[in-house]
Amino acid sequence: MPTVAFHTLGCKVNHYETEAIWQLFKQASYERTDFEKAADVYVINTCTVTNTGDKKSRQVIRRAIRKNPDAVICVTGCYAQTSPAEIMAIPGVDIVVGTQDRTKMLSYIEQYKNERKPINGVGNIMKTRVYEELDVPAFTDRTRASLKIQEGCNNFCTFCIIPWARGLMRSRDPQEVIRQAQQLVAAGYKEIVLTGIHTGGYGEDMKDYNLAMLLRDLEEQVDGLKRIRISSIEASQITDEVIKVLAHSKKVVRHLHVPLQSGSDTVLKRMRRKYSMAFFAERLERLREALPGVAITSDVIVGFPGETEEEFIETYNFIKENRFSELHVFPYSKRTGTPAARMEDQVDEEVKNQRVHRLISLSDQLAKEYASTYENEVLEIIPEEESKEQQGKLVGYTDNYLKVVIDGDENLIGQLVKVKITKAGYPLNEGQFVRVITEKAITETDKIKLTS
Repeated sequence: MPTVAFHTLGCKVNHYETEAIWQLFKQASYERTDFEKAADVYVINTCTVTNTGDKKSRQVIRRAIRKNPDAVICVTGCYAQTSPAEIMAIPGVDIVVGTQDRTKMLSYIEQYKNERKPINGVGNIMKTRVYEELDVPAFTDRTRASLKIQEGCNNFCTFCIIPWARGLMRSRDPQEVIRQAQQLVAAGYKEIVLTGIHTGGYGEDMKDYNLAMLLRDLEEQVDGLKRIRISSIEASQITDEVIKVLAHSKKVVRHLHVPLQSGSDTVLKRMRRKYSMAFFAERLERLREALPGVAITSDVIVGFPGETEEEFIETYNFIKENRFSELHVFPYSKRTGTPAARMEDQVDEEVKNQRVHRLISLSDQLAKEYASTYENEVLEIIPEEESKEQQGKLVGYTDNYLKVVIDGDENLIGQLVKVKITKAGYPLNEGQFVRVITEKAITETDKIKLTS
């Protein structure tokens, strides 16, 4: 039986796609092996979001070539899409496929074995208008299943290379999304995370269908699904219709990741972001009315070209006033090929690092404050795995994204469990197991009660 080993760099979408590519190999009777072992085929799924992503991708490619010089080396993903020639130039690379046509990988491998000539299978992603179906009926190692619903992005923010790596916005057929969600629930997953390159933009390229409708359809049509999480949504995509769905939903969780990037209108203009701070604040207010206690997490880039101390303070104050529950803070890093990399007034590294630390300590403080409001409350978690730090304990997330550790044995993993938060904290909360929420079949009398 031939063996295949995978290495994934970058984001959740890449991890999802690696699982999908593994399904193709599995159907072709391959056995999956560890990347650190000798394999017949190595698949490296690359990232290009920063220049470091490119560099790390090249290091991993070389590592695979050293492991087994006779193996077929396949490189795919975003870096493969934007720089196929750079990758083809690495001695030992056999096949390059971008962020499209992954289904052709196996036939390329056969072709390579016959002809022994390197294959560049990268096409022009900007011409692609159709979502490429890649199925993932189950994941190798998670209790939260990702479900990719769209591809590409039309935003062209000045710091970002991703539209060139992923192409323009294209949404997955809603019937396919629902079918795959049902398949994941059948495989035992209770929570599904909707993911994509610009997830909240789902449906923008469709005629009469949108994200709010998809959320409603998933809730109504997928039996046994307990939680729906949206991996990320832009402020401009939190429409009144989406808010209405969230307010009435029993399954969409009280947690949204809304990328801010900066809390200063002048910086946002230079970033070519499509909202103002006033608009962002208004959307957050509407969300909180609809979903009391909602956790809002966000991404922030500090030290964007030209960012002054005043602009940074605007960001700092905006985050403090709007009580985000957790931040991912990134120092701006130049991405070759983007307009921001060519801007004047690049901010000094020392200043960037100092600002990053100021925001991280603010984030820690806000995260602790948010968690503390749930001390002694009973919440629901889905234990995901055994704690790496504490033996005999399990770790899982509440619907509003608090990480909780409880005593319990592994048969609780993947179940929906009620826990009492005994000690709030960040990054971990301590909880006490209350009970398993049993899956009871809904009777006709229950149905009448529910609908009346």
